[in-house]
Amino acid sequence: MPDALDQRGSWSNRESVDWFVNFAKVMFENFGDRVKYWLTINEQNMLTLVGPLIGTLRIPEGTTNILKETYQQNHHMLLAQAKAMVMLHEMYPESKIGPAPNISLVYPASCKPEDQLAAQEYNAIRNWFYLDMAVYGVYNNLVWRYLEEHDATPDILEGDMDIMKAAHPDFIGFNYYSTATVQASAPSDDVDPGADQQTARGEAGYYKGYDNPNLVKTEFGWEIDPLGFRATMREMYSRYRLPMIVTENGLGAYDTLTEDGKIHDDYRIAYLKTHIEQLKLAVSDGVEMMGYCPWSAIDLVSTHEGIRKRYGFIYVDTTDEKTGTLNRYRKDSFYWYKKVIKTNGEDLD
Repeated sequence: MPDALDQRGSWSNRESVDWFVNFAKVMFENFGDRVKYWLTINEQNMLTLVGPLIGTLRIPEGTTNILKETYQQNHHMLLAQAKAMVMLHEMYPESKIGPAPNISLVYPASCKPEDQLAAQEYNAIRNWFYLDMAVYGVYNNLVWRYLEEHDATPDILEGDMDIMKAAHPDFIGFNYYSTATVQASAPSDDVDPGADQQTARGEAGYYKGYDNPNLVKTEFGWEIDPLGFRATMREMYSRYRLPMIVTENGLGAYDTLTEDGKIHDDYRIAYLKTHIEQLKLAVSDGVEMMGYCPWSAIDLVSTHEGIRKRYGFIYVDTTDEKTGTLNRYRKDSFYWYKKVIKTNGEDLD
């Protein structure tokens, strides 16, 4: 959100719907004759789930029910997204548009029925809530019950749901980094709510995060699960039957620049290779995939972990303290992915 609009309440202000729609209109008018594929709001579910914790969602001072405020802002985002989708289809009927949430399939920690229910709860809150609204124009029933139990249902004005139902995405874009695992939680449990985008949250009485013993973790604590990538695609396609595009997938790591200007990131190559292999298998399962976009071309500043968490195929010589030459260096993964592109994914070695 631009700072000037952030100062006017950001997504708390219902006028934010019109701000976003106006922004989308300007984009469509200026680029719609050339750009044929559009995404709405990147990782809206992460803004809602962890935005108040990591500082990416503005909560007005004096707010007493933060959950209600957060989901009110989320409602405004959903409404803005729906209006933008309708507008693009009216202006450029041949163009395509879709959401881009961060999707992590949630596993139960065991075969206990209680853990299965906990996984369903977190799957709904983390994943399906946003896609159910984008695709079907309805609030997910499990999440709505959860909001009612916390006196946190958003204020919905007359006509809002009609707009939601009128909007139809042409595809689903999604960011994937890992899966999540949860177990049942009693109301009396002492659960740490702190989390980032890929670390399973916890909420007493609903679910609590669980370290999956079958998976290894990155240096930043994110579990690596290429088979979960395939499982996530299968589940999404089964639920929504829309073409999909992977809008982000990659590995954040502490890369090391050698004295001769090299970055040997075989760990990144291994991560991407195993995920692309599972993508191919998902296609063989009948999942309709439009494309795959790795994250990312060049090192950049991560949302709340700075430049030290590097994702790019190109290394940028800088630090969070702004030291370095800003020179750029191709990593080993750069040359590897160049070959992947050239062979259209056939050569992954």
